[in-house]
Amino acid sequence: MSKVMVVEDDASLREIYGIRITAEGYDVVSAGDGEEALAMAVREKPDLILSDVMMPKISGFDMLDILRTTPETANIKVIMMTALSAEDQRQRGERLGADRYLVKSQVGIEDVINTIHEVLGDRAAPVAPEPATSVAAGTAAPAPITTPAMPDQNMAQSSAAMPATPVEPVSQPAPQPTVEPQQSQAYYGPTPTNPAQ
Repeated sequence: MSKVMVVEDDASLREIYGIRITAEGYDVVSAGDGEEALAMAVREKPDLILSDVMMPKISGFDMLDILRTTPETANIKVIMMTALSAEDQRQRGERLGADRYLVKSQVGIEDVINTIHEVLGDRAAPVAPEPATSVAAGTAAPAPITTPAMPDQNMAQSSAAMPATPVEPVSQPAPQPTVEPQQSQAYYGPTPTNPAQ
């Protein structure tokens, strides 16, 4: 399973992210500042680093710059998280090589989790629903109809077998209508005969 490093100077946030990311099945390591993160990145070789920007000792931006210029860590995926929503800060993060730049006030923890899956490209589950949707348009729609139709037809067939007996008694009262046409023919018989005479 992929390894994710959480770099956050706020211990409670670091713990919350760590627990939630672990729940997704990732191996999680954490650091409290950029300096510690750099040493740990070389040692732990994480697949992705989720890092705050505003940290003591070395900021997230400086850490990212060093990561990208160090051969051992140059290919590690990095998601930057910050309270800084200014566009120039976002551009700086992208220019330094951040894979994603998230503003804390604009995202929740589930958005962060989804972004981790997206950046790591291990979102096999979401890829399946999209084809399933197109399949649903062509095949899945008839399938559900067929499935209910099968039991309905079976029920209808067994019901048809049951009413088959009542249908026969219903055909027996049919002689009454047959008698009515005979009477009406008898009526028509005398009527045309009188005018003819």
